[in-house]
Amino acid sequence: MSEPRAYKNPYPDYSGPESVQGIFDAHGRLTAAFAGRISSKISELLAVMENGLKSADPRDCTGYTGWAGIALLYLHLHTVYGDPAFLQRAFDHVSRSLKCLTGSRVTFLCGDVGPLAVAAVVYHRLQRPQEAEECINRVLQMHRTVVKSTGNLPNELLYGRVGYLYSLIFINQQLQQEVIPAQYIQQVCDTVLASGHNLSQRMRIVEQSPLMYEWYQEQYVGAAHGLTGIYYYLMQPGFMTDEGRLLALVKPSVDFVCRLKFPTGNYPPCVGDERDLLVHWCHGAPGIIYMLLQAYKVFGVQQYLEDAVRCGEVVWQRGLLKKGYGLCHGAAGNAYCFLSLYKLTQDPKYLYRTCMVSEIKIKKKFAHPDNFYDFPLEICGCSDQQLYIVIYRGGKLLITFTHVTVIE
Repeated sequence: MSEPRAYKNPYPDYSGPESVQGIFDAHGRLTAAFAGRISSKISELLAVMENGLKSADPRDCTGYTGWAGIALLYLHLHTVYGDPAFLQRAFDHVSRSLKCLTGSRVTFLCGDVGPLAVAAVVYHRLQRPQEAEECINRVLQMHRTVVKSTGNLPNELLYGRVGYLYSLIFINQQLQQEVIPAQYIQQVCDTVLASGHNLSQRMRIVEQSPLMYEWYQEQYVGAAHGLTGIYYYLMQPGFMTDEGRLLALVKPSVDFVCRLKFPTGNYPPCVGDERDLLVHWCHGAPGIIYMLLQAYKVFGVQQYLEDAVRCGEVVWQRGLLKKGYGLCHGAAGNAYCFLSLYKLTQDPKYLYRTCMVSEIKIKKKFAHPDNFYDFPLEICGCSDQQLYIVIYRGGKLLITFTHVTVIE
């Protein structure tokens, strides 16, 4: 019998206000003591990271495993704490990233576009508009390749068109203005739609799912390489030039994914895979939940919310992964789903659950699935309003919690 993939959840579930004594105050905010423990752990982890970076790969520019991800961490810390020292560290690391761009990929996490997007935001905050504009222009220079390319460029998040799309959204969101014109975003979405519809037609499954996508000849379901990560973006307000196609193409394709649900409430990694094993953001309920929540917001179908709640139960029961702290395939990334459920439902149960995962992170030692000293890339996470996805590898949930303290 194989070893369990997750720790048994040691905490009782939320049972009312008495469950959160010492965690939340009477106004529903983190207590000073609990927040202090988190801040202390953040400082400790940053010291470990900085020491470990002395042996990091100097040629890795990416957001996923390289210098741009470290810069993104410090950028997020600057957002949360406002300390200019964090912004300076972001500048130091993104500068290293810009010196080793490869020109090989167009995505936020694994390509040159991510470092350029992060650099644009850093320069903007440093009030260096010329350098920020230069980075943005370099991002936009890749737009034609993304919308015209056929064949080799996939549509998924880590290596494909949606990864480029995220970079455009990230810049607009962080700069709080439409420096990337809406037409650029809409054209990428149109290309993704056309590609998915063409594959569905070739596979002769249009009646089942008007859209279909592949990565390395597999129809992945999850958020990283699969259908749900793509559909999440296609359902963002204003991203598509023809709203009617949401109903005609995207909604029935979302429904196709919903029909893949296992009796447990989890989902397969690929279409046709009957193994109910993975409870990761990249493969399984922790990533699919965001598509479901967005579908509920857009279409108002109660079943989407009910399925999302089921995903949350799967994560609470099976999501304390032994693989590490990461957002992609670790317990910290899984805990993000509770924050999204809380944001939509305002049910304190989900904020309580997130805090309990934080407790586990503080107390337990986990395996590290990728380069140990790259863990900060997954600490930062992304704006709770937009994209749950951003970070990537060994991150601790703890910095996520500085984000919890500012939830309205």
